Amino acid sequence: MRVRRLQDKLLAWYARARRDLPWRRTRDPYAIWVSEVMLQQTRTETVLPYYERFLSTYPSVHALAEAPLEDVLRLWSGLGYYRRARMLHAAARDVEVSRGGTLPRTAAELLGIEGIGRYTAGAVASIAWGEAVPVVDGNVARVLSRLFAIDADLHEGTERRLWDIAASLVVPRDPSSWNQALMELGATVCAPRHPRCSSCPLETECDARARGLAEELPRAKKKKAPKLVRRVGFVLWSKGRLWLGRRPEDGLFGGMWEPPHADARDAGAAGRELVAKTRGRVKEAGTVTHLLSHRRIEMTIYAGRAERLLTTELRGHLRDYDALAWLHEEELGQRPLTSLARKVLARATEFTEEEKTRR
Repeated sequence: MRVRRLQDKLLAWYARARRDLPWRRTRDPYAIWVSEVMLQQTRTETVLPYYERFLSTYPSVHALAEAPLEDVLRLWSGLGYYRRARMLHAAARDVEVSRGGTLPRTAAELLGIEGIGRYTAGAVASIAWGEAVPVVDGNVARVLSRLFAIDADLHEGTERRLWDIAASLVVPRDPSSWNQALMELGATVCAPRHPRCSSCPLETECDARARGLAEELPRAKKKKAPKLVRRVGFVLWSKGRLWLGRRPEDGLFGGMWEPPHADARDAGAAGRELVAKTRGRVKEAGTVTHLLSHRRIEMTIYAGRAERLLTTELRGHLRDYDALAWLHEEELGQRPLTSLARKVLARATEFTEEEKTRR
């Protein structure tokens, strides 16, 4: 009886309160797949313009599979978590070769594609094909933990329990709306901090609310503070060209281009030597900070004009690149740049303008 009440209340709320999002206007499994990959660890507002551009450029599995990886990364540039783009591209090529560009119709078959996990398989199968399978992402896990007052650490053995609960709640007649309703509730009402319980359609059904635990659940281990990483970066111009490095595909920021940088202990002295050798044409241009999930990067930037021969002395310090090249500035728009790269370039440009003003 309780399950039926939950289903009816949440589906009615979703029908009147859901946001109008582009991936909700289609049953194309490819478009839904792209949206689910982009939405992993990324806010909806951030994803929207990337999603529109991506589907406009690559409207099908075939189009994505045929595209060079560097072009895919360029379109993804700024969205972060670039491994998602590499895996999406690799999976599209797999589907193109092994399945003729057609995505499977069931979650079990979708799981056979490298890079597609249980959540994504369930989301695509239920939304695109109407298969009655559950989904559990961060939003759904939070909703279920509160709804059933699961007073346990989400990282300590509760995952299977959450999937079992989610499976028991799926509405066979409309699994697409049901799964999206759970996700929508977690994204807009049942927030991580300060849940809007008074606006929740399931307020009277929520065990955590009844026990005064809504603010405390779900339990989670306290996150470790990000590790501080100090780097030294080089934004160097020579005859209208900018010096950039490309990251190896199998590492952090794989396949992306950026002004070269290295560990401060290894490259700090090299930066000071470059200032001396260029007689002030290269100067220390300030610091940028960039936060990743497990590390905080603080980078001292050296910027200015340098003869290309001088950069050969720096190459020994730059071990994180599979290519280093001098590129015309107009070529930057054709290369995938990380958010960190954009910050570094912006700071170097600001510094250059400040220097002009001082003169």
